[in-house]
Amino acid sequence: MKTKGIIKTGEYFDSVSLMIVSQELNKIEGIKDASIIMGTEENKSILKIAGLFVPEFEKSSDTDMLISVKAENEAIIEDAFKKVDDLLINIRKQSNDDSEFVPKSLSGAIKQLPEANLCLISVAGKYAVKEAQVALENNLNVMLFSDNISKDDELQLKKYAHENNLLVMGPDCGTAIINQVPLAFANVVNKGNIGIVAASGTGLQEVSSIISNNGAGISQAIGTGGRDLKKEIGGITFIDAIELLKDDSETDIIVLVSKPPDNEVLAKISEVIKEISKPVIGIFLGGNSEILKDSGAIPANNLEEAALFATFLSQNIDIKGVEAKIKERNTILENIAQGTRPSVKGKYIRGLFSGGTLSTESQIILEKYAGNIYSNSPLKPDYKLKDVLKSQEHTIIDMGEDEFTSGRPHPMIDFSLRNKRIIQEAKDPETAIILLDVVLGYGSNLKPDQELMPIIKQAKEIDSGLVVICSITGTNKDPQNRQKVKDNLKSVGAIILPTNVGASILTGEIIKLIS
Repeated sequence: MKTKGIIKTGEYFDSVSLMIVSQELNKIEGIKDASIIMGTEENKSILKIAGLFVPEFEKSSDTDMLISVKAENEAIIEDAFKKVDDLLINIRKQSNDDSEFVPKSLSGAIKQLPEANLCLISVAGKYAVKEAQVALENNLNVMLFSDNISKDDELQLKKYAHENNLLVMGPDCGTAIINQVPLAFANVVNKGNIGIVAASGTGLQEVSSIISNNGAGISQAIGTGGRDLKKEIGGITFIDAIELLKDDSETDIIVLVSKPPDNEVLAKISEVIKEISKPVIGIFLGGNSEILKDSGAIPANNLEEAALFATFLSQNIDIKGVEAKIKERNTILENIAQGTRPSVKGKYIRGLFSGGTLSTESQIILEKYAGNIYSNSPLKPDYKLKDVLKSQEHTIIDMGEDEFTSGRPHPMIDFSLRNKRIIQEAKDPETAIILLDVVLGYGSNLKPDQELMPIIKQAKEIDSGLVVICSITGTNKDPQNRQKVKDNLKSVGAIILPTNVGASILTGEIIKLIS
């Protein structure tokens, strides 16, 4: 087996295009592995772990394109390099040949669609602020998918929006559902009377999907960006969104989702909740629920519970029934754990997540079963991984963090890094359980089951006692179809749970039995 790499300087393609080309190369007979990425330090580290790094890459920069191929012989590698050129030319040609007129600027888009009231911005952070300001000045609400925007710029944009009765969702806002239109990473859910305000993209997806899968529906789901609840921003968008839902005739129940806000921001939110006559459910993951309770809100312990509280209220069912429903489910999980225990060989959990909030929720749950959890985004600073590419004891990784996404598509789109990590963990004899989230919906990988099935099968061939547990965030109406994904992953030996909470509890029950 031979590995060879080349550098292309001055060539730029977006990360999704490079992912597509990498996938095409990996289909070629005789190629063991191939990767095409930009030359960031994070990407170089990943190439080293994958065995695709060559000495020539040492001096490459962030703006260089790195092409690396591992194959049976040099002739196959050279043919692959030629194919890369052809594939990239075709991608550029398809872009240039698009017959549909696409405006080249925001002002052009406004002229083409003057009735629009919302602008979704996804450009590099250094350009995004100017575009957002132009959108606001044209009386457009803004969903700012872009990141790398300073707190000062965020505050300025949100103050302007607030003063002009507009919303700025973001920066780094990955999910919203506005008037039943899923924006960015979002799911196709039932229409209903539950409104959501969330400073967490995957948190919003999980809650809205559970609500829809249990027969209720969503009026509006408003993302704010994760930094909105910091004291520097003051919760401007979060509070404005609550006020909008309070006055919305189609919203009867409000659900608030985030990690714990800063104390002074939480105090402001509490004062707003006190003035709302509609039921308000709050889940501030890992935060103090007493402040929420004192404001008149219904505190939830996790995303699943928040979604079920809202669903029961929407269906005019006493929310005391939620506890019984969860207790019954947990008894089933205990029985599954008992049946799984005899085959387990390792002793540690290895969680590989594409959703940051799901990763946090899982850590909170599993800490009660397994003690402290190592992570690149840990609950406790002392348990931050020394090397994000290598697990320690019980480890849960958020693969959506910058060290994995710089110059690459988000892991909900590109499964390649997580797939490699699954095999890496399977080869570790101390691994007992691999815990995964599978997030469906618009923006996400359209064939997650086809990507994961051969990997899970290979992992279980490496270690016959390995337990693979997956939660699926999404609905049967999503482009991927939740039921189809569930059936396919189950067919290769994965244990499938409908919520991240359920998957985490089952993982904990198994660990409790083998410890």
